[in-house]
This record gives sequence, structure tokens and C-alpha cells, in this order.
Amino acid sequence: MHDIRPLIPLLVTAGILIGGNGLQGTFVSLRALEEGFSASVIGVIGTGYFLGFVIGCVYVTKIMRAIGHIRTFSALAAIASAASIAMALVIDPFSWFLMRLVQGICFAGLFAVVESWLNARVTNATRARTLSVYRFVDLGAVTMAQYLIPLVGLSGFDLFAIISMILTLSLVPISFADRSSPAPPEDVKFDVKVLWSISPLATIGCIVIGLTNSSFRSLGPIYADGIGMSVTAIATFMSIGIFAGIVLQYPLGHYSDKLDRRVIILVATFGAAASSAYLAFFAGDGELANFIGIFAFGAFALPLYSLCSAHANDHAAPGQHALVSAGTLFFWSLGAVIGPLFASFLIDLFGPHALFVYIIVVLGTFMIYTLFRITIREGVPVEERRMRFRSLLRTSFFFSKLATPPAKRDDR
Repeated sequence: MHDIRPLIPLLVTAGILIGGNGLQGTFVSLRALEEGFSASVIGVIGTGYFLGFVIGCVYVTKIMRAIGHIRTFSALAAIASAASIAMALVIDPFSWFLMRLVQGICFAGLFAVVESWLNARVTNATRARTLSVYRFVDLGAVTMAQYLIPLVGLSGFDLFAIISMILTLSLVPISFADRSSPAPPEDVKFDVKVLWSISPLATIGCIVIGLTNSSFRSLGPIYADGIGMSVTAIATFMSIGIFAGIVLQYPLGHYSDKLDRRVIILVATFGAAASSAYLAFFAGDGELANFIGIFAFGAFALPLYSLCSAHANDHAAPGQHALVSAGTLFFWSLGAVIGPLFASFLIDLFGPHALFVYIIVVLGTFMIYTLFRITIREGVPVEERRMRFRSLLRTSFFFSKLATPPAKRDDR
């Protein structure tokens, strides 16, 4: 434990940010419903966050190189905190869209700062332990934060203020981290043509995951409210879906290391589509049935990003792994910009179950494309793969580097 003690402030900061981000995503959707916003308007607001995330991914390294880690973090945390308060002061769809766009830029940068800093401080001896703690912090923070919503309530100023306080308090532990700010990271280019040439399947897969998983995160609360769940049940519904993502992460990853990864991607996609069909057509309005369905959905759907990233790395040449990491996150973000917007219009037209009908259609199309790619391109033999499966968070492309031991990196 002594060897990771210097990293604790950074891990605590990450937990505060992840919890605050997860809380805000669910709260904004539910509060917008209470304010009388339609599902399509809420989808537009959700799109604002992911559009900001795309912008943040592209420009954050330039900002860090210009002013350093701690100044970047301080500025972005302050802006994100102010944006949360601004949403309480001006309750208007366009204003909320702008504030969520600003927060998307900020959170992309905040996670990049923390994970870049961790990369600079972690050693090969502490890497596995640090990653384990990070994943525990991720799951724990998101799960516990959801229950602040029923505890505090949707109405009034309180939750906006609490979210602002959380973001402001994230400055405290990072201020106690190592006094020497790490060297500015290398600028990472988003070369979309190169990523497509490396793996069309991974590129399309990341877009599909953005289209579907981001729709669940943004509109899952709308679905749960639409079928009559209480605020506490909605928090539980979202927590179960997110927590379930870890259940099959490593079993699917293990078999993907031994078999053609595309087959495992196909299996996971089928499982997510089948779970969506259960939620859309069979679960009805029952809480338990929906909890079971969303658990199965999260278990299959959430590992897909890591599987697609691993497949892209299988085909990457030496020196291309940083580009793959940045590119997969970028394409996921592009899908996430479109997904909530389109799904929310369907919910307005056809009701809450349309969310999972939409997900079925997108995942079903991806299954067909995956089968097509299997028929026209040989898989990479197990002995020729440069990297094993890694469980990745979609927080910043620096997380991928954090999850890769230095001895295996060839993209430094």
C-alpha cells in the first residue's frame, strides 16, 4: 500500500469527478422532465455534453502543453462548477444545452489531466494495483452518487449546488498531490483515415457503442420515469446498468484473447441486443423485470468498447497505439453526439420503450456488419497480437496508456 500512497490524491480526485459526472448526467435528465422539457429536448441537451466532450478530446493536450496540468485542472474545474450553478439560475433548454456543452469540454479535460498525471507517476510495480483501485473508485462513485437524487430530491437549487460543490472539492485532493507537475504530454493527433485503415470494424463499433450506450446513459432515466418508476427506483435502475458492466468484462476479454475477437464482439453485441429486446417487448412496467433486463444489457453492452479497442490494437503497427487510443475515444464521442438526439425523438413519437427498440436496430445492423468483416478479412493469430485485452474507461485516451505496461508500449 505504501507504494501507491502518493497516488491517492489523484485517485480521490478521479472518484470525485466520476461521481459528480455520473450524478449530473442522471439528474439533468430527470430535472428536465420535471421542468416540462420533452424527451427530444432532453436528447438535444445530452448531445451538448457529448459534443463538448469531442471538442475537449481534440484540444485538451494543447491546453496542458500551454499552461501545465494543475492550471488546466483548476480552470476547467472552476468553469464546470460555474456551469452547474448557471443551470439552476437559468432554466431554459438552450441555456442548458450550452452549459452541458461547456461541461463536456471541461470533463474531457479534467479526466485527461488526472489520467495523464497518473501515467507520469505510476510505476510498473504499482500499475495493476492502481488500475484495480481506479475501477473500484469508478464503480463505487457512480453507484453511490445516483442515490443523492432521491436523498436530496429533484426540485429546487440543492442538487445543482451539491454538484457545484463536488466539482469545486475535486481541487482539494489534487492540490495535495506531488508538488512537481508532470511534463506536458505529447500532442495526440486524431487521424480518422488512419484508424479506419487499421480497423474499419473497430471504427464502426466505437460509433455504434456511442450511439447506443450514450443513449442509455442520457435517456435511461427518461425510460425508467416513463414506465412509472420512483426516483429511488430510477437511481437503482441506472446503477444496476452501470455496475453490470464489470460482470462480463473479464470473461469476455479472456476469451477474446484466445479466439477471434470479432466472434466475441459478435457474442457481446447479440447479448446486448437480446437484452434490449427483453426490455422493449417483455419486461413491461415491472421494476424487477426491468432491473434484470438492464443488468443483462449492461453486462454485454459496456465491455464492447474495450473489445473494439483491443481489436483495433491487434491490427495496429508499432507506433500507432496512441493514435488508436485517441481515435477510438473520438469515434465513440461522435456516436454519442448523435445517439441521444435520435433516440429522444423516437421516445417522443412512440413512448419510452422506443429507446430499446432503437438500440436493437443499431446493434442488429452492427452484427450484420461484423459478420461481413469476418468473411472478408482474416483474424489476427493469437501469437501475433501485440496487446492483450484491457478493460478501458471512456474518460480520456490517457486511461488506455495507464492500462498498458511500459514494457509493452511502442508508441511513446
